[in-house]
Amino acid sequence: MTDETTPPAARESASAGDLLTLLRSGRASTRSDLRTVTGLSRTAVVARVNALAEAGLLRLGAELASTGGRPPGSLVFNTEAGVVLAAAVGRSRSQVAVFDLGGTELAASAVDHVVGAGPDEVMPVVADQLAQLLTADRPPVLGIGCSLPGVVDSARGVSVDTPVMGGWDGVPLAPYLAGVAEAPLFLANDADTLARSEYLGHAREIRDLLVLKASTGIGLGVLADGRIVTGARGGAGDIGHTKVPEAAGRPCRCGDVGCLETLAAGWALVARLQEEGRDVGHVRDLVAHALSGDPEAKQLLRESGRQVGELLAVAINLLNPQAVVLGGDMAAAYDVYAAGVRESVYARSSAHATRELQFLPSTYGDRAGLVGCAALALDAVLSPRAVDARLARARN
Repeated sequence: MTDETTPPAARESASAGDLLTLLRSGRASTRSDLRTVTGLSRTAVVARVNALAEAGLLRLGAELASTGGRPPGSLVFNTEAGVVLAAAVGRSRSQVAVFDLGGTELAASAVDHVVGAGPDEVMPVVADQLAQLLTADRPPVLGIGCSLPGVVDSARGVSVDTPVMGGWDGVPLAPYLAGVAEAPLFLANDADTLARSEYLGHAREIRDLLVLKASTGIGLGVLADGRIVTGARGGAGDIGHTKVPEAAGRPCRCGDVGCLETLAAGWALVARLQEEGRDVGHVRDLVAHALSGDPEAKQLLRESGRQVGELLAVAINLLNPQAVVLGGDMAAAYDVYAAGVRESVYARSSAHATRELQFLPSTYGDRAGLVGCAALALDAVLSPRAVDARLARARN
């Protein structure tokens, strides 16, 4: 039995979608390359290439001659054949963008909203922002990638457990975006999309990664052997709501008590400063203070990193990653936050697990959520199965 991940060369007959995947990945750039990799006949390769070209997904060598530098037989994926939309919906801010099929950002914007606002307040604004980015000359929208904090059901396109954002659970998000584009919605957890952004960054060289999102909340994305691990019900990596002794009795925004977030999440740190009369409204303000040298802000971030690192050490012993990527708003003060994480990890993880362990900043910084959402949509709409289905519809 084969699936989307089976190498085309291992299949009985590589499809047009398989050939496009080879060209996109750089494993092939000519018809001859495609014949060599897949074992298909010249006639079969020509037919599949022509179908992709007619659909606008490939540019042929003859078309490329005027650009110079490419041999006549070259085949190039046409990144201008469509776009995907990205919407990284957070607890207090949503970012939206348009990307071409090569993953290049074409336009973007962001909007703040009240913490805890429901989908009826947030999603119409997200839809409006996306619509404003879609100029009349844009190519067709092929898919929309969206992320939410908490646990999501990707198949149904709904939140399952987003306790700090009231009213989201069980609400389908696709209808809110139906007026923007007639394109499928792909939904994922925010930490998983952060991890997915590393497919275009650190994961090109490192296949086993833990990707920490340290922001208003705390979550963990897991890349094992190059694959994102979501768990049986989509809840893998939800370390922020793990109970820790130091937080005993502290009420969490999830409705429970004793969660790690009550000590180490951005919302808890901001609340602590506000109780002291400090003018801080968001974790980004806290980070700005730390970057300007504020000793209390720096101490809070380092202590947060230390507390998160205590749980992260357990994950490192269990999964033995090659690297830990630190992302999210708090990681913008990377040196301060990473120092706290390292302190606990090296103190609590095994010597074997940490011997060659790397700590790395997120490749895309505060854009990582958008890049991950775009990658989510691109992986879906450009999969061999999706491309073949598109060609089949065109034939009919």
